[in-house]
Amino acid sequence: MRPATGDDRGELQALARRTIDTCYRAFLGDEAVDWFIGSGASDAHVTDHLERGGVHCLVQDGRIIGLSILDGPTVDLMMIDPHQHRRGLGRLLLGHAEDTLLARYQVIRLETFPGNTGAVSFYEACGWALGRPLEGEGPAKLELTKSRAGA
Repeated sequence: MRPATGDDRGELQALARRTIDTCYRAFLGDEAVDWFIGSGASDAHVTDHLERGGVHCLVQDGRIIGLSILDGPTVDLMMIDPHQHRRGLGRLLLGHAEDTLLARYQVIRLETFPGNTGAVSFYEACGWALGRPLEGEGPAKLELTKSRAGA
């Protein structure tokens, strides 16, 4: 695990596009996924956070296979290369995010899509508490929280 640098931009953007394309269609639909990738919104999100900091890479054999974006007390984005799923890497990446954020905040949060049942189950199995549905533009989202021990 290491902090991302500007040199990682292309590889991080490609990982995000690949993960969204492969994993998000089942719950967001083809039109939404195609728009998000095709509009450049996915690439812009990675670029924006790289410029602000808080992006971390999970590297294996010299390749970035995972990324997390931490923004304040929030795990803004967490992705593992689709070809690397079910190998414990998500737990490793999430554990790093939790350790980093809980060292600074009493309560941390993340958002996910309700239709992404695999992610919801994963976060709950990792001790995250399912919170409220979030209102706003775009697809529905759920908030999950985790508190520092003793908080």
